[in-house]
Amino acid sequence: MFKNLLLVKPVQASPHVDAGEPVEGGLHGEAGLKRVLTARHLLLLGIGAIIGAGIFVMTGQAAANHAGPAIMLSFVLAGIACAFAGLCYAEFAAMIPVSGSAYSYTYATLGEALAWFVGWSLVLEYLFAASAVAVGWSAYTVSLLENLAGMAGIDWNFPASLASAPFTYTNGRFALTGALFNLPAVLIVGAVGTLCYVGIRQSATANAIIVAIKVTVILLLIGFGAQYVNPDNWVPFIPENQGGDRFGWEGVLRGASIVFFAYIGFDAVSTAAQEAKNPQRDMPIGILGSLLVCTLLYIVVAAVLTGMIPYTALGTAKPVATALEPYPQLSWLKLAVEIGAVAGLSSVILVMLMGQPRIFFAMSRDGLLPKFLGAAHPRYGTPHKATVLVAIIAAMLAAFFPLGVLGDLVSMGTLLAFATVCIGVLVLRRTRPDLPRAFKVPLAPVVCIGGALSCLALVGFMGWYNWALLGAWTVVGFAIYFGYGYRHSLLRR
Repeated sequence: MFKNLLLVKPVQASPHVDAGEPVEGGLHGEAGLKRVLTARHLLLLGIGAIIGAGIFVMTGQAAANHAGPAIMLSFVLAGIACAFAGLCYAEFAAMIPVSGSAYSYTYATLGEALAWFVGWSLVLEYLFAASAVAVGWSAYTVSLLENLAGMAGIDWNFPASLASAPFTYTNGRFALTGALFNLPAVLIVGAVGTLCYVGIRQSATANAIIVAIKVTVILLLIGFGAQYVNPDNWVPFIPENQGGDRFGWEGVLRGASIVFFAYIGFDAVSTAAQEAKNPQRDMPIGILGSLLVCTLLYIVVAAVLTGMIPYTALGTAKPVATALEPYPQLSWLKLAVEIGAVAGLSSVILVMLMGQPRIFFAMSRDGLLPKFLGAAHPRYGTPHKATVLVAIIAAMLAAFFPLGVLGDLVSMGTLLAFATVCIGVLVLRRTRPDLPRAFKVPLAPVVCIGGALSCLALVGFMGWYNWALLGAWTVVGFAIYFGYGYRHSLLRR
């Protein structure tokens, strides 16, 4: 049985394809998804997923509770780990342009059981990311609506019982908040899920518009916010450690593991590989280009935010708006930021809800999940049944779970998937050196080993409760695998 768990799916590098021409993938062909995305679409998909939660939500949490002004270093460390993983993803995505992302790459190199583990970890990455970002979207939307009401002279506040999760997690314990559920988060997941159901081209076009809006807002924030930076707020740059992972270098590393959440966008690009017109050329551009642009923006924005107000005040679900509140002369910018955040976080949710159904699609086509998840809509050419299922689960998670728990689980799933992809590149270089590679990782031994070790090191700085949740998640996943996937695997048949 152990040998069966290590069965590797036959892999063959895909030929160059033209627009609209389907490419067979998986074990029996994955026809049905349409090749309509260009390099520009893929680049904007990556930026759409990366710029959002990192700037508008997670930066404040990591700075206030762990890294202080050194959150800038946290972004550098996370960016280095991501650069290694991004190069490895680019080689795989150009060589095997199918919809399963790290799951498909692992299946082709390290065997079915580990591929299942990675695929199940990607559920943490995409499904929980969509939920976590929806929670941040809710906070900015409520703030925006209340500000607009105030500008109109109306004294109105959104019902607090419908704007947050019924419990929160602080200082190692859960506590009740008195809220019922997060209604705005549920509504945005439903709206975005409907758009993903209709089509990939429509989703990509909507994403491109949203990216233009939020990048403009971020540049305005950098340009005008920098004028109000007080360098005294950066002292001490690395606050003295207060025990555990609260500040000091331990906090910087813990901050890096948190803000890694912000970098999952380039991985989402790889899930659209089967819908790219020219994946051999366009996938590396989309993955590496979006990673470079967003890392630079993250570092600059982190510097501006921690310079405008003391880092201890940034631990909210809307840290950018919080940083602008002490400056009445920037009230117009605060309104613009809230609009940009609402739009920007919408695009992150969009890309996450595009990515997860396509991973389920690939796993279903391999027989590891029920057949209905591998269905493509006859008119829209989308994995419509998987999209509906993912949207329902994401809405429930966003309604009842707090931001911190969701964000850490996303980071853990992401880091484990990235480490596996880095190892997979080296394995395939050794087992199948004959495969043509449109893009090759430079200095592969250094990059791949460095990427795997850096990702695993960041996982090591997660709290014990995250490990407990990951352990429970993994047990559930393998129960599903041995109960269904192992017996229905097309490779084993």
